[in-house]
Amino acid sequence: MGRVTERRRVVRIRNGGAGVRPDTLVAEEPLEIRLNGKPLAITMRTPGDDFALAVGFLVSEGVLGAASDVQAVTYCEGATEEGSNTYNVVNVQLAAGVLVPDITLERNVYTTSSCGLCGKASLDAVRTATRFPGIAADPVRVPAEVLSAMPDRLRAAQKVFDRTGGLHAAGLFTAHGELLDLREDVGRHNAVDKIVGRAYQSGRLPLAGAVLLVSGRASFELVQKAVMAGIPVLAAVSAPSSLAVDLALESGMTLVGFLRGPDMNIYAGEERITL
Repeated sequence: MGRVTERRRVVRIRNGGAGVRPDTLVAEEPLEIRLNGKPLAITMRTPGDDFALAVGFLVSEGVLGAASDVQAVTYCEGATEEGSNTYNVVNVQLAAGVLVPDITLERNVYTTSSCGLCGKASLDAVRTATRFPGIAADPVRVPAEVLSAMPDRLRAAQKVFDRTGGLHAAGLFTAHGELLDLREDVGRHNAVDKIVGRAYQSGRLPLAGAVLLVSGRASFELVQKAVMAGIPVLAAVSAPSSLAVDLALESGMTLVGFLRGPDMNIYAGEERITL
């Protein structure tokens, strides 16, 4: 199976002097996600938690809701011409009777590590109906000082980032600031899919009362993934996009950007953040 990190030769220049040394880089490999044996999407990801990534992706696509929707998740054997297993192809076999939305079967997506929804034909196609529509009524409240401490807690738990400096992170927190789960990946949307997929596998969806923190910006696809998982609060250390704010407002989600120390901007759902 692909490794999370790899070593490469690098010429390092410091204070006007040059030297050769090995450097640790984050691994990036393609993962093909198949649904019922049919190719569905390819994403560039950091190997690890591949099954969670696959089912998390399908949750965000509106295919999966209950844990009973999946019969099996397996690596596909013989992924190369030589017949060896690359562990870069995952098949999700749905349980009998589980219906697949037409939009999922009609598109074949190449997903880069920076864009989670490339290939979507229109915004209407992106606004997938969630299985968990209760976000607007979620009564969770998060003290501002608790939210302010989350980025440092997330950063302190990023073990691979410390060695590579090349990973995005997504962290799932309680409203009291407890870190429930952390995933790292070269793609910010992959990190979120891994979080959602692990919650799906353990039967914890919807993630009512939870806070999702992402290490980069809050793009539209990240808000959508949070909505699809029933997460009421999404915070980012960088900026949101205009479309991300629009979706948060429509969904009744709380969206926080530029979360840095005690400072933050609340773009939607400010009633959940208490001072």
